Amino acid sequence: MHPAYSVILFTTASGAGYGLLALLGLVGFNHGQASSMAFALTSMVIALGLITIGLLSSTFHLGHPERAWRALSQWRSSWLSREGVVAVVAYAPALLFGLVWSGLVEAPLWVGPLGLLTAVMAVLTVYCTAKIYQTLPTIRAWNQPLTVPVYLLFGLSTGAALLTAIAAIFGRFQLFQAGLAIAALLAVAVLKVLYWRAIDTAPRTHTIEAATGLGR
Repeated sequence: MHPAYSVILFTTASGAGYGLLALLGLVGFNHGQASSMAFALTSMVIALGLITIGLLSSTFHLGHPERAWRALSQWRSSWLSREGVVAVVAYAPALLFGLVWSGLVEAPLWVGPLGLLTAVMAVLTVYCTAKIYQTLPTIRAWNQPLTVPVYLLFGLSTGAALLTAIAAIFGRFQLFQAGLAIAALLAVAVLKVLYWRAIDTAPRTHTIEAATGLGR
């Protein structure tokens, strides 16, 4: 398979961004307002920046990127549309969370609820992205049960690695952060091996003729 570079950038950048955003939301939910405004703002800018870069790059491989907004109207039947809707909606709680968590807006009682909502929306967006590929019956490498867990675990592992690096720069490194990143990276490596084995052993039920609909 030779995916477009825009697809690679989309999945890696947005996955890492949403993974970091989900973890930041959980940090806010568990610990309340950030002790350092600089750390909070830097983390949020990196997370939302990666997400925005990834989402914008996802339109580059479309035939008519200027019409991408029309896909949002098909949310009843399309995982691509659902992903777009959830991704757009997720910006609202994420931005509000960043404002109150960093202390730019004094509303400490809202840090926990907004942090949890932000984490849920981040996970839901990655889930919708994974379902786009997992529900393509003509691509057997994606159309199997491990696709969604692999996407979610990749997001967690890359997000945890970013959080560890940012925390270390701001003098807020904790062994738990590094342990989570290492455990998630090891878990995703194991899951990826299982994924490859599942692909290799899966029955080849699809043919080129069936995929294209052109027959012989």
